[in-house]
Amino acid sequence: MKTLQDPTKIRNIAIIAHVDHGKTTLVDGLLKQSQTFRDNQSEMSQDLIMDSGDQEKERGITITAKVTAVMHDDYRINIIDTPGHADFSGEVERTLNMADGCLLIVDAQEGPMPQTKFVLGKALAAELKPIVVINKIDKPGKRIQEVEDELADLFLELAVHEDQLHYPIYYAIGRAGKAWKQIPSDPDNEDADLSVIFDAITDHVPAPSVELEKPFQMLVTALAHDSFKGKYAIGRITRGRIKSAQQVTLCKKDGTQAKAKVDSIYMSHGISKSEVSEGVAGDIVQLTGIADAQIGETVADANNPEALPVIEVEAPTLRIYLGPNTSPFKGQEAEFNTSRQIGERLQKELETNVGLQVEDDGIGFTVAGRGELHLGVLIETMRREGYEFEVGRPQVVTKQENGKTMEPVEELIIEVPAEHVGSVQQEIGQRRGELIEQFASPKGVTKLIYKLPTRALLGLRNILITNTKGTIVMNSLVIGYQEAGPNLQQLRSGVLIAYEAGVSTPYSLQNAESRGTIFIGPAVKVYPGQIIGLNTRSEDMEINVCKAKQLTNMRSSSSDGVVQLTPPVIFSLEQCLDFIENDELLEVTPKSLRLRKKELDPNKRKRQK
Repeated sequence: MKTLQDPTKIRNIAIIAHVDHGKTTLVDGLLKQSQTFRDNQSEMSQDLIMDSGDQEKERGITITAKVTAVMHDDYRINIIDTPGHADFSGEVERTLNMADGCLLIVDAQEGPMPQTKFVLGKALAAELKPIVVINKIDKPGKRIQEVEDELADLFLELAVHEDQLHYPIYYAIGRAGKAWKQIPSDPDNEDADLSVIFDAITDHVPAPSVELEKPFQMLVTALAHDSFKGKYAIGRITRGRIKSAQQVTLCKKDGTQAKAKVDSIYMSHGISKSEVSEGVAGDIVQLTGIADAQIGETVADANNPEALPVIEVEAPTLRIYLGPNTSPFKGQEAEFNTSRQIGERLQKELETNVGLQVEDDGIGFTVAGRGELHLGVLIETMRREGYEFEVGRPQVVTKQENGKTMEPVEELIIEVPAEHVGSVQQEIGQRRGELIEQFASPKGVTKLIYKLPTRALLGLRNILITNTKGTIVMNSLVIGYQEAGPNLQQLRSGVLIAYEAGVSTPYSLQNAESRGTIFIGPAVKVYPGQIIGLNTRSEDMEINVCKAKQLTNMRSSSSDGVVQLTPPVIFSLEQCLDFIENDELLEVTPKSLRLRKKELDPNKRKRQK
């Protein structure tokens, strides 16, 4: 990858959108059509090239922002692919400062969604030049004209100055790698590529505003690691130039300064990076040799160490207790299980996960993040790395204002078939949700917009998915704070609790099935206090699932048949977090997820009530 000495030929653009509107797919097309890969490279037949993490591929979402670069004519285009889910909005906030323009992708059927509003608001506040791409115009339910009107309203609401109300609109089918300036009459059969998008970027996005001759300055916006070069400090050069082996000063968040030397300079090209001799203002580079660099700190000229403003990210809304496992099965299924090992891993996570906060809480830790998915991804990552620990119920992060406790409030947008509207309204009504708007679309789908506290959303998704037979689409976004209301009543039934340690037997599980829904199968090791099912009644019930059938010399045709068991209900990690109450914990190991009571002793549990 060649170094561009002319900053006027550099374009820095962020791709922003709501989750699943086609950002990463469009980036795939830009990478493939810019001759970034040879025709015989495997990436040419890959989808979601930029989603590199295991969980990103499994969940089909972008979790961490990625930087790539392509060449188009004489221009070097740095592309920042950002997450679309509100839980990872910290990633969006820290990377937008590297861009001069944004490509806003909107689904031609869904139109602007909650996260569209959030990311566009952040981009316009950062004064990025917007380019709108209405994607998926081949959908049967497309409503392009209405989506354009909704976008106009959104820009009117969010624009910082009048120039931002004048934005070009393009129409695309991202997965086919096609885009047009005007709405095509037959998009499936019309030849097209993404060249109009490339031209839009070079024509509409301004070149970076730079001061080449001033002392070097760069804000560290992302970090990367490998075993060859160690830590890479990634960011956009604000001013000046940087050469390999140059002496620099690292301006820390606490106001202190540390001397360092840049070993190597790398630039992205596609999904790889190549070493260059020099980086210039306006370009996005990766520097090695600055081992102590953290996100939000400034790498500056050794003789003029001036710090840039630290990146501000919005406060977390949910917190959980995360501490060493205290169950009887501790240490049997994981490599790392001590409080010290868990604490070191969480401190390492804080280096790159800017939306996270960690505080000591006795032998464990209070971990605060943007939402259940944000915390769930961290828990799953640690689990796969060989850690075991226990997790408490998610709690809302409140704040004090004028002597009052304020809690976060969210806007919830639901799309559901008309026949399930009643069950949705009943469930949200129990959680004190306030219906703001309701309207039906021509396709038999009803759209409901609610305002409700964040704590009322805990556990809601799984219940509504069950009640609507999986047909619901729901998205939420924190819109502010309000005075904390009264506690919500417990809406879940009681649980079935294992009475003694041992191995579950089909005979006992058959008896337990008559009491409720069972979460374990036969031949599973259990311990006293472990939750093994959901009771049909509101109270908890202890039950022996390890009891074997008594052997006698009596025989009967009915009693010697094979036991027929209903398959157990197996929860995902997010479903487990939704399920537990305040007196319960989730035991997480690389091999198992076990629900349990905080107090395992049944006599002590009774005394606590």
